[in-house]
Amino acid sequence: MALSESENSALVAAAFDAWAKGDGNIYDILADDVVWTITGSSLVAGTYTSRQQFLDEAIQPIFVRLSEPIRPTIRRIITEGNTIVVLWEDHAVAKDGQAYDNRHCWVMRIRGREEEAVAYSIRRR
Repeated sequence: MALSESENSALVAAAFDAWAKGDGNIYDILADDVVWTITGSSLVAGTYTSRQQFLDEAIQPIFVRLSEPIRPTIRRIITEGNTIVVLWEDHAVAKDGQAYDNRHCWVMRIRGREEEAVAYSIRRR
């Protein structure tokens, strides 16, 4: 079932809000067969072709390096049809005590559940 632009935007905003409060995360709205691409040259860069593969091979390796959960802050959501662009920043602390701060631009395609995403991230120092 396709959602309207406002429904898509609300779905993503609610998922980020829950994540920021520690009541869930954006990954809760992924379709089982999501295709998620992480750009760049980090250890987790690449294309993942299922929710489980993405969580196991991209997200879990990041989370195990942190001493506290990532807390996102949305800067802007841009919606056109079933395409959502989310500009956001995060903060956490790594187990070595260093700040884990990033800026992100995620381009997502949603039809009731998130089906495809391309993530662009920049590590802030």
